[in-house]
Amino acid sequence: MSFGKMNQKIQIMKVTNSKDSAGFSVKQDEVLATAHAYKEEKNATEKWVNMATFSSATCLFRFRFIPNLDVTTEMVVISDQKRYQIVSVENVRNRNMYLEVLTTEVEVSADG
Repeated sequence: MSFGKMNQKIQIMKVTNSKDSAGFSVKQDEVLATAHAYKEEKNATEKWVNMATFSSATCLFRFRFIPNLDVTTEMVVISDQKRYQIVSVENVRNRNMYLEVLTTEVEVSADG
């Protein structure tokens, strides 16, 4: 994967629960890493058809392996002001060079 194809800037975040001054639980996003990634939206190619196991996945991100960060399905990816919940993480060819992350877009509700 050439660096030229990794033209999408992403943030990998973890949602943490903390308490505010009144003692109420508040969810906060903690940025774990910022990286350049290759982004591919779901389409009708043979590659996506063969991924029937992950039919809920709508977007694929491929980025360089980040040392000392274990990317899990508990995390989210932020890209272009959109939030994606991680569905699956694969270490490409188990070489610790690239991670392939399948995600599903999270619709943000407007709490007005």
